[in-house]
Amino acid sequence: MSAPGRPKREYRSAQHEGTPVTALAIDVRGLTKRYDGRAVVDDVALQVATGRICGFLGPNGSGKTTTIRMLCGLLKPDAGEGTCLGLDVLRESRAIKRQSGYMTQKFGLYEDLSIRENLDFIARLFELERRTEAVDQALARLGLVERQRQLAGTLSGGWKQRLALAACLIHAPRLLLLDEPTAGVDPKARREFWDEIHRLAQEGMTVLVSTHYMDEAERCDELVYIAYGTVLARGTGAEVVRQAGLGADASLEQAFVALIARAQDNFAAP
Repeated sequence: MSAPGRPKREYRSAQHEGTPVTALAIDVRGLTKRYDGRAVVDDVALQVATGRICGFLGPNGSGKTTTIRMLCGLLKPDAGEGTCLGLDVLRESRAIKRQSGYMTQKFGLYEDLSIRENLDFIARLFELERRTEAVDQALARLGLVERQRQLAGTLSGGWKQRLALAACLIHAPRLLLLDEPTAGVDPKARREFWDEIHRLAQEGMTVLVSTHYMDEAERCDELVYIAYGTVLARGTGAEVVRQAGLGADASLEQAFVALIARAQDNFAAP
C-alpha cells in the first residue's frame, strides 16, 4: 500500500513523547462487561507484547468487539484491571484513546466527504499541529493520493478499507485495534492490507486484530480464542492446536471447532 519513493512515517513515539514505554502494550486481567445481567465478557485476561500482531478470534457474539472497545476506552469495564500502553484502563481512558487507533468492522467515515476531507476532519479531531502534513503522509502511505478528491461513498470495499486504516494512523498511534477489518473485501485487498499491518508491526506498532479468516490467523504472531465471553486458548498457532487436544498435523480451524465443542457443555445456555 505504501507509495514507492516515499519515506515511511515513524510510528514508535512520534506524537507521544514522555508517555510510558512497556514491554506489554496490553496487560489486563479480570476484564468483565455485563448487559441486562448477562456477562458478554467474563473475566478476560489478555497480554500482548509491544510490536506484536495478536489475532483475536471467536464466533459471532463471543465478546471480541466488546473487549476491543474496553481496551481503547470506548466502554468502561464493570470489573477488571490492567493497563493499555502503560495507562490504566479504568482511570486513563482518554489518554489511551489518543494513543490508539480503532478500526470498526462497519465503515464509519463520512460518505459525502472526499478521502482528503475525511482525513482532514480526523486530523482536526486530534488537534494535530501539522494537520496538512499528517494528511499528506496518510494519503501517501495507503496509496490514496490519486483518489484523494473522490467521495468516500463511491469507493469499493477495498478502497474504503484503505481510507479507514489511513484515518486510524493519522495521529501516529502506538496501538492499532482492528475489528474484522477485511470483512467483505476481495482477496487481493486482504493480502495488501496484511502486508501493511506487518510493515507497521516492524516499525513498532502493536496490533490486536479480530478475524474469521484462518489464513489471516496464521499471519499473526500469537492468537487468542474467545467464546461465550471467555478466553478458551492463547498462544502461537501450534500452541492453540495443542491446547485443543489435537495432533501437530491438525489445522487451526479444526482446533477452534474442538475448543467450541469442549466449551459448549460449560457455557452454552440450557
